[in-house]
Amino acid sequence: MKHSPSIRAFAVELMRQGMPNRIVAERLGIPRGTIGWWRSEDRRARGETYEQPTDCPRCTGQEIDKVAYAYLLGLYLGDGHIISKRKQHHLSVFCNARQTGLIAAAEDAMRRVMARPSVARRQRSGCVEVKSFTSHWPCLFPQHGPGKKHERVIVLQDWQREIVDAHPWEFVRGLIHSDGCRIINWTTRVVAGERKRYEYPRYFFTNVSGDIRRLYTDTLDRLGVTWTHCTRHGNAYNISVARRADVALMDAHVGPKY
Repeated sequence: MKHSPSIRAFAVELMRQGMPNRIVAERLGIPRGTIGWWRSEDRRARGETYEQPTDCPRCTGQEIDKVAYAYLLGLYLGDGHIISKRKQHHLSVFCNARQTGLIAAAEDAMRRVMARPSVARRQRSGCVEVKSFTSHWPCLFPQHGPGKKHERVIVLQDWQREIVDAHPWEFVRGLIHSDGCRIINWTTRVVAGERKRYEYPRYFFTNVSGDIRRLYTDTLDRLGVTWTHCTRHGNAYNISVARRADVALMDAHVGPKY
């Protein structure tokens, strides 16, 4: 549909006054795509370079939600990755489709760290990808880079270390919720001539990256949690917490995924 020059001029004037595309479109009864194109053409004619608004704490100096960030950092180091291309920018965290609490927690952490970017869910085979769209996620996760995380060095920057030191349990919770689990082990013992079965809970954290495992175990050390390396299926990628007092401490601050 062709619109008169006066309608276009009026729409452009409203947008120059700061009115969002959606409101202009609704007010004039014109498709949002048309309004967006008029805005883009007006900017081009004036030589104006458009920059997407952001609430990135690293770029704007805004205070970051440190509790949410410590948790999200754990999720990212475990089952997260960032896509940063010319026309595609987002942070993704992959969650078990049955763990609806974890999916909601991942979404909440993303929104609390940066509220402006849109957050969406994408159903995949057996899992849900929680995605937040903005080119500023690499600002908050400088560990982002080409290739897999276990194929490059993973070291926290000083400002990240300060947040983890201030909120270590949130960081541990994020790591467990991504690459960890709480399971029930069992064993048998002969008592008074009778074999009895005993069950006990245990936490595992599994990650191929030695740097990420070290971040996890260093944090456990500062929290006073005893851990051990555990080789499973020939791989020494597992960290176990099995002592009763330590499991109770993990239960109080982390708990199983749900």
